[in-house]
Amino acid sequence: MSALDQYPVIPVIVLDDVADAKPLANALLEGGLNIIEVTFRTAAAAGAIESIANAFPEMLVGAGTVVTPEQAKIAIDCGSKFGLAPGTAAETIAYFKKRDVPFIPGIMTPSDIQAAIKAGCEHLKFFPAGAAGGPKLLKAMAAPYANLGVKFCPTGGVSLDNMNEYLSIPEVFAIGGSWLATKAQIANKDWSTITAQVKQALAKAAEV
Repeated sequence: MSALDQYPVIPVIVLDDVADAKPLANALLEGGLNIIEVTFRTAAAAGAIESIANAFPEMLVGAGTVVTPEQAKIAIDCGSKFGLAPGTAAETIAYFKKRDVPFIPGIMTPSDIQAAIKAGCEHLKFFPAGAAGGPKLLKAMAAPYANLGVKFCPTGGVSLDNMNEYLSIPEVFAIGGSWLATKAQIANKDWSTITAQVKQALAKAAEV
């Protein structure tokens, strides 16, 4: 999983059109970020992942919102190098383990954390971070498990304004942000704005 620890910011992307995948990935790379999470919330997700994986081998392409083993198979077959989910499902975790692909299940409670640890996961997604209680809750919740090497990626309600509150928590390895490339910006093909937002986020993360 060490590859995931190199990136403090993971853009959470919803793509409606496979044709937008390559220019979007290029915009992220131009901003200095070679990691992307394409969520399985749209029919275009699998094709988008395949398109990016083939065109940009230097990019760490992940599949988000992977909630069934069937989705996991599609994601990995399309070239996903890692997967994430909003919750913790033993069957999905097991499938990723079988294929030897890193998986980041979602947690919101100490019981979720323990279920994920039991399933062999060390990198966990704290979701929905803002609605659940933000940095204060994560800090309190992470403390009892720090000695086990568990790390977190808060997603949901994370923004440029609060990202460093999360990144300053030692157990946080990255934050997930959908603001880095919004659906409207992608639809408008506003690639230069996306590149600028990525640069801004990386500069902010470097302050921690």
